[in-house]
Amino acid sequence: MTTGLRYGWTTGACATAATTAAYTALLTGSFPDPVEILLPRGQRPVFALAVEELVEGPPGEDRARAGVVKDAGDDPDVTHGALITAAVRHGAPGTGVTFRAGPGVGTVTKPGLPLAVGEPAINPVPRQMIRDHIARVAAAYRDEGDVVVEISVENGEELARRTWNPRLGILGGLSILGTTGIVVPYSCSAWIDSIRRGIDVARAAGHVHVAACTGSTSEKVATELYGLPEDALLDMGDFAGAVLKYLRRHPVPRLTVAGGIGKLSKLADGHLDLHSGRSQVSTDALAAMVRDAGGDEDLAARVLRANTALQALTICQEAGLPLGDLVATGARTTALGVLRGAPVEVDVVVIDRAGTIVGRAG
Repeated sequence: MTTGLRYGWTTGACATAATTAAYTALLTGSFPDPVEILLPRGQRPVFALAVEELVEGPPGEDRARAGVVKDAGDDPDVTHGALITAAVRHGAPGTGVTFRAGPGVGTVTKPGLPLAVGEPAINPVPRQMIRDHIARVAAAYRDEGDVVVEISVENGEELARRTWNPRLGILGGLSILGTTGIVVPYSCSAWIDSIRRGIDVARAAGHVHVAACTGSTSEKVATELYGLPEDALLDMGDFAGAVLKYLRRHPVPRLTVAGGIGKLSKLADGHLDLHSGRSQVSTDALAAMVRDAGGDEDLAARVLRANTALQALTICQEAGLPLGDLVATGARTTALGVLRGAPVEVDVVVIDRAGTIVGRAG
């Protein structure tokens, strides 16, 4: 079924296209424009070049630079419209492809990521795509394929502040990402990948307690409660399922789930995607909690008619019934069910809009 939304290209695909064009020009003096690449699943997109530059140097030190403007399609991607360039020069014989971080591309400073500390933040799949295309061009023009590839992103350091990179220990710019080369609109794959990398970094740092938070207010509450360092905080957003499923396979001894009454009401009701467009607060479920906790039918009926979970909370607070604790208990039950016995202790903290704790469990 088509959604009518336009797909786009990952930073990894753009970097591969720019590298392919630059290396071709380094060997032939001419830039292929547009340049075609082969993606991991067999698609063959073409990219127009926004930058073409040949710099002559002493023998063996020529350099070629090509750039592509990223088109993320209809996805609200932070890197949409960014200029991604590749500068390619010959490397020492037998060295293969060496990667460098140019301006706007980050460097890994913490363990736990799929790259060694000190490496440019060019992820494994984009690296392999670039190597494969270097090899194809080298074979076509009878070159050895020993090159230094420097990837840059215009304004990348500024854009990176709007991503998880600083928290993950990727400093100085963006990561070059992508596993398929294609950006699927609103798939939120980059966010979910950042959650996974956040757990990896926390585990590598030896943290035994992480907090998955739905937003900045709940993150502040969890930090004040437990004194957790920044790299033990997971920006869960709406993706409770992504956190819990990854922790099931890669456990941390203790998990705190912190969030507003609305989103955690949905988690208590069994929803793992807490986005307002994909799950709704069930006042039926909240009314059932009230009844199970001994609330009378009049109170349950008032909760059933509530417009929001926050209104239901206020109604129950006035009646002396701890709906926040009930929601926390239900959310914890859902979390433990997804974890399926993984060695992760779970506690839940529920807050209101002001950041006041209104419920806890575990």
